[in-house]
Amino acid sequence: CATLEGVEAKRVAVEASFARGLPGFSIVGLADDEIMESRERVKAALLHYGFEFPPLKILINLSPADLTKSGSFFDLPIALLVALYHDEIPDMGDFYVFGELGLDGRVKATSEIFALILSLASQEGHLRVIVPSEIVQRVAMVPGVEAYGVATLNDAIALLREHERPAPIEGGGLAYLRVEVGEIQGYYLSEYPLDFADVRGQEVAKRAALIAAAGMHNLLLEGSPGCGKSMIIKRLRYILPPMTLSDILDKARLQALEGKEPTFEPLRPFRSPHHSSTRASIFGGGSGRARIGEVALAHRGILFFDELPHYQKDVLEALREPLEDRRITISRVNSKVEYQTDFLFVAAMNPCPCGNLLSQSRACRCLPSEIQRYKNRLSDPLLDRIDLYVQMNESRLEDPAGDDSKSLHERVIAAWMRQVERGQTSLNGRLDETGIERFCPLSPEAQTLLAQAVTRFALSARAIAKVRRVARTIADLDGVQEITKEHLMEALSFRRRA
Repeated sequence: CATLEGVEAKRVAVEASFARGLPGFSIVGLADDEIMESRERVKAALLHYGFEFPPLKILINLSPADLTKSGSFFDLPIALLVALYHDEIPDMGDFYVFGELGLDGRVKATSEIFALILSLASQEGHLRVIVPSEIVQRVAMVPGVEAYGVATLNDAIALLREHERPAPIEGGGLAYLRVEVGEIQGYYLSEYPLDFADVRGQEVAKRAALIAAAGMHNLLLEGSPGCGKSMIIKRLRYILPPMTLSDILDKARLQALEGKEPTFEPLRPFRSPHHSSTRASIFGGGSGRARIGEVALAHRGILFFDELPHYQKDVLEALREPLEDRRITISRVNSKVEYQTDFLFVAAMNPCPCGNLLSQSRACRCLPSEIQRYKNRLSDPLLDRIDLYVQMNESRLEDPAGDDSKSLHERVIAAWMRQVERGQTSLNGRLDETGIERFCPLSPEAQTLLAQAVTRFALSARAIAKVRRVARTIADLDGVQEITKEHLMEALSFRRRA
């Protein structure tokens, strides 16, 4: 079986011992109340089918013993061990068994089963599972899963006793557009309900959005109200790089944990919490058991903060850890859970409280002290984690439409393929120091320019690394292996000036 630790499934071996002694039925292995109550449900279900308990001491062990387990779906594996204690079961290999038992022996589904199977499939690649028949068709949709459905405890017992079992319902492949680079397969959609062709003008901002999508670089757009910041960001989701099978399973698992019907379409998540959201809702928390937050639900996708300076100060400062480390740890009295937070952070903001500081048609009503106080809500360490910064002008009716989403997406896919062909295990925006030295070679002219920029703009070590990553993505969009002076100059032009 398995149990959830945060958002990840942890494998649990369910073992049984039948010893002479005073008859009893015990469960050990750091099980919670839901599992301890399994004893009564298992007894009632077995007695319903006329099973006679042996006059032995029955001990159920859930291994590993130091992992807290929860979930009523442990009923079925426990009942099978008791029911088959005297049978010679043929070697079956590894089976995962999930199901809650009714008092009449019916096998029921719980909300966590699907999330567990998705997590296990992402970790192991291929697995065989016995699940309630009511969800077997959904489970079979997961690629790499052989699913056996059982409606009652008797069905499960018969399934394991048979030497020739019925063929499992196997998960098929994903019926989506696909690109292959060696053994890596990427899936994507070619549907664009929101199109970049709707955005007039703003070529610099759209160029920054293209670079951000191709390398998963953090993006901040600043401009007057109505200039197109949100329009660009909402269209960014549809031109992101293809998703691998692991990415798709991660997304479906998080959907299941959120209580939504999981989908397997290769469309990356888009989370946009309101600026009044609490810190616990954004980062996860809870008084007892840690709960998942928006930063974890945005894993493999986009986290969008609109009106960035209006978010609480502690929320903005706490955002630094998941942006830098791509993971966040939530500590509680009874648990300590680590979530992956590999998302593309995108934000939009006005230049001042009234929003008209950059406007050519409206007068700014803010005092200099109000503007400074507004800017000071964003600390330099947070802004240093932004790869691309664009200050947008107002749009005009006569501005051209520019490229559409389809053409931009094709360029992103081509850049993604170049990154995979180089042997990168992560996109350019996620390269560590070793990866930067290996995959981001600078031409001699570019090296000279970078040295001058470090002195002139007082770039930090983090800023230098980000400039090189962005330049690498720009070179990939141009189909060039070596980063030239022109690529580096464009990357520097997107750095925020103090």
